[in-house]
Amino acid sequence: MTKTLTRMDLSEAVFREVGLSRNESAQLVESVLGHISDALAEGEQVKISSFGTFSIRDKAARVGRNPKTGEEVPILPRRVLTFRPSHLMKERVAAGKKS
Repeated sequence: MTKTLTRMDLSEAVFREVGLSRNESAQLVESVLGHISDALAEGEQVKISSFGTFSIRDKAARVGRNPKTGEEVPILPRRVLTFRPSHLMKERVAAGKKS
């Protein structure tokens, strides 16, 4: 099963756990993701101790059509932030599935 975790999901978790306002929670999450993305864009590896590693991968370029002219145009590849969990986190998830 695949689950997509959005910025809103993260903001909601911060709101519930930390007790900041919804707006402050959203700003905090956006700031953290911004720092991670900036570091990755500069070629650094971002590792959160005992949690996992973030990396950037490029999705392949595609070809689309200009709706006005019908001409084929290249669509720039997207850069996608991916997360690889650490062993500790995988063990925690596996333990949670057993109970």
